[in-house]
Amino acid sequence: MIKVGIGHDVHAFSRDRKLVIGGVDIPFEMGLSGHSDADVLTHAICDALLGAMGEGDIGLKFPDNDPKYKNIRSLELLENVCREVDRKNYKIYNVDSIVVAQAPKIQPFVPDMKKTLAACLGIGENFINIKATTTEGLGFAGRKEGISAFAVVLIMEKGFAGR
Repeated sequence: MIKVGIGHDVHAFSRDRKLVIGGVDIPFEMGLSGHSDADVLTHAICDALLGAMGEGDIGLKFPDNDPKYKNIRSLELLENVCREVDRKNYKIYNVDSIVVAQAPKIQPFVPDMKKTLAACLGIGENFINIKATTTEGLGFAGRKEGISAFAVVLIMEKGFAGR
């Protein structure tokens, strides 16, 4: 069986936080506000995987009112979701994603993001695509108020003949 999931996440900028996207620290004067480290890309991938499995979303799995997730690295959340993918007898096949930010420029950090996420997801870097785009100055991202990310994942039942 093959399943597809889609995820989306948004966080506002905050001056008192570091910026983490795709598990990579990015030098910038602001970070993102959130209960965890607010890694929008990793959150979107978590949501996509949870959706593909029919397991709700990141807010249900890791509620922001639970103190054990306060300031947690989002890669830890993704590792938890990946263990659930494995327990349900699925294998992650690929991830396609988009990070929407007017600033900072994301593209220079994409190779490190792919490497970090590939290690966490247990797939090759060639099975992860990360696109970076702006909104040409429109909306909250265009006004440099925050960043959003979208992700689509494909998971397959282990032993599926297609892989």
